[in-house]
Amino acid sequence: MASRSTWFQGKSVLVTGGLGFIGSTLAHRLVEQGAKVTLVDSLIPEYGGNPFNVDGIRDKVTVNVSDIRDVHALGYLITGQDVIFNLAGQTSHLDSMHEPLADLEINCRAQLTLLETCRKRNPGVKLVFASTRQLYGKPDYLPVDERHLLRPADVNGVNKMAGEWYHILYNNVYGLRATAIRLTNTYGPRMRIKDARQTFLGVWLKLILEGKPFEVWGGEQLRDFTFVDDAVDALLRAAVTPEVDGQALNIGGFPPVSLKTLGDALIRANGGGEMVVKEFPAERKRIDIGDYYADDTRFRKATGWEAKVDLDEGLAKCLAYYRTNLDKYL
Repeated sequence: MASRSTWFQGKSVLVTGGLGFIGSTLAHRLVEQGAKVTLVDSLIPEYGGNPFNVDGIRDKVTVNVSDIRDVHALGYLITGQDVIFNLAGQTSHLDSMHEPLADLEINCRAQLTLLETCRKRNPGVKLVFASTRQLYGKPDYLPVDERHLLRPADVNGVNKMAGEWYHILYNNVYGLRATAIRLTNTYGPRMRIKDARQTFLGVWLKLILEGKPFEVWGGEQLRDFTFVDDAVDALLRAAVTPEVDGQALNIGGFPPVSLKTLGDALIRANGGGEMVVKEFPAERKRIDIGDYYADDTRFRKATGWEAKVDLDEGLAKCLAYYRTNLDKYL
């Protein structure tokens, strides 16, 4: 889409959570497309920001280390921006159960603060909010489309649901153009791998590269996976497609696989490794949603998006990246 690849040329773009996994990958793409990019990240150690993620473009972006809960800093940062990709958040489901008020502050209150500041300081901006499939909870049917009941299984899902709907509300009531994209299991280079706060697959990658066995809990659960480049393409398309304003839409990926099949694929891509299948730990099982894969027909039809990187290619790209840069993520 030539029009999309040139649309960002010269545009001012703010990415919250910009030193994180998806935010930094988005920043690389925006720089390629000629945007003037500002990244804001709190660099709170538990939440995934990593300065190495902008290696290669550090002199081509503006990095502001601050918290989007800081109203004064936020007012300065959003002024004059054409697009805001709002990716800042706390992603750990288990942490949200242990520290629910901290999750509330980051995933709910901070989102409302951002929207109120935009309403007052930059009402013409376009916002794209990174939401999550976790809002659906345990599916009643598969694949899950946007008509499915929202029934989060943990505190993180409840707060992300509120953050998402604040964006839709401000679109509908105040005309502040906003779209929410419900991401599924996004993976790829630059993701957090030293623990499971962002994704279990990151832990698997770390262990297999260290020559250690990785654990698969259960193993039969079905999941769909989106390579980060495809997720970034979806975010960019959401920003330039007015037809998706005011909507919360799913994206998925290639056909779903079981976690055991995923483990086998990782071992195959690595040329070796060991997987240990275990029962779910009780604490995790209480918030596990079982099988999930998305119906993303609406988003595909509205934007022309499609996933391009299949699981085997994506895992190979991850392994190649972390073999070279493992020390930067431990």
